[in-house]
Amino acid sequence: MESGAVTDSRERMPEQLDDAVEVFAAQRRRLFGIAYRMLGTVADAEDIVQETWIRWQGTDRSQVREPAALLATIATRLSINVLQSARVKRETYIGPWLPEPVNTDDDPALGAERADALQFAILLTLEKLTPTERAAYILREAFDYPYPRIAEVISSSVVSARQLVSRARAHIASARHLPAAAAHQRRLLEAFLVAARSGDARQLEKLFAEDVVSYTDGNGAKLAARIPVIGRERVAKFVAAFAHHFWTGKTIGWVEVNGQPAATLTEHGEITTMVTVTTTAEGIAQLLWVMSPQKLGHVAPVGA
Repeated sequence: MESGAVTDSRERMPEQLDDAVEVFAAQRRRLFGIAYRMLGTVADAEDIVQETWIRWQGTDRSQVREPAALLATIATRLSINVLQSARVKRETYIGPWLPEPVNTDDDPALGAERADALQFAILLTLEKLTPTERAAYILREAFDYPYPRIAEVISSSVVSARQLVSRARAHIASARHLPAAAAHQRRLLEAFLVAARSGDARQLEKLFAEDVVSYTDGNGAKLAARIPVIGRERVAKFVAAFAHHFWTGKTIGWVEVNGQPAATLTEHGEITTMVTVTTTAEGIAQLLWVMSPQKLGHVAPVGA
């Protein structure tokens, strides 16, 4: 009897693992979407997904009534912990830090019900929130989680969860850089590229909002500005100053990253820069340049 029981148990183990793999695979994109929005880099998000899988393997799954909810909870709590330490690491980053751009041509919402909290304008604003505020906002706005579920994930009351999301929304609204329609962003980015390549400072000024800011994420890369450039006239002069050497030998391509249009600069077959914009009714509010080689690996379309 005992021998047969052991044999039956061993026979069930591969089947149980197969079930675990199937459940996890169905949620994997969502878990990545949560972690990416929380942490802003692909490598960190993939680490969270891997750690979530390890913990899922070690869970008594027979006692889990809602696997998807448990997996999202694990990934969110791990992301909160990592974010708290990541902010310390970023203090040694050379120059401005921007979220890593991710090609979204194939998955515009990046595993979410909605594409919210994916465009750069919102991700940058979320950097100013506490990790818990950020988690509550992302779960609500991108994944449409009900407040009772959000409260469970972040270990708070429903009232507190509502307050966290409300505060996050207020931060987003006060930033004034809400994502604009993709077509509007594309038109302004196209006009910017024409003026930038010609070095036309006056035309550049016409495209910029008064308080425009140019951020370059290079982490020490050659030609990457190490401090933000602020103000319509200063940014125009800054862009015009490097017009006659920066664009030489580079081919401009178009891609959708983080749900918004972006231009890629390719030299000798390699993408060396990605540039996109945040826009308002006044014009371009933010110029966002990514030149760090470590952050350009997921810009090109899959298979390109």
